Amino acid sequence: MIHTLQHTGLHGAGLSDILAKAQAPKGVLYHHFPGGKNELAVAAIDSTVSYMCAMLDKLMQSEPDARSAMKAWIARALRGLDGSGFERGCPLAAVALESTAADVALRQALAEGFAAIRARITAALVAGGHGQARAQGFAALTVAAYEGGLLQARVAHDATPMLQATETLLSLLDAEF
Repeated sequence: MIHTLQHTGLHGAGLSDILAKAQAPKGVLYHHFPGGKNELAVAAIDSTVSYMCAMLDKLMQSEPDARSAMKAWIARALRGLDGSGFERGCPLAAVALESTAADVALRQALAEGFAAIRARITAALVAGGHGQARAQGFAALTVAAYEGGLLQARVAHDATPMLQATETLLSLLDAEF
C-alpha cells in the first residue's frame, strides 16, 4: 500500500490492484481492515511514519550533527525520487493533498505523523544545544521544505526545487545556529 500511495496517491489506489499486489483475497482485507481502503491507508501512514522516524533516529545517531542528518535525510529522498524517474513521492503528502474534512482518521494519522517527524528533528536540534522554541520552528521549516521540495521536484521531473530548498534551509540553519 505504501508503494501505491507513493506512486498514485490514495484516489489512484484501486482495491483490486492493492489486493493483486498483496496476493490476498478481498475478504482478508475487510477482515483486517473493516474500514476498507481508508483504514488500510491509515495503517500505511502509520507504517511510513514509523519507518521515517526510525530512519531519522538512525541518521541522528550516525551523523555528526542534526544539520548533517537532515541533509542526509533529504539526499536520501532525492535519490529515491530520481531512482523512480520522479514518480515516487512521499505517501504522507500524497494522502494529505487528497484528504477532505470527512477523512478524520486519515487527517489525524497524518497530523500525528508530521508531529512525530518534527519532534525527532526538534530533539536533535535541542540536543545540539539549540533552544526548544527555535528548534521547533526549524523542524517545521525542515518538514515543509522536504515535502514542498519533493512535490515540486516530482512534478517538474527535476531535483532543482528540492536542492534549492535544502541549500537555503541549511544556510538558514548555519546562520541561525
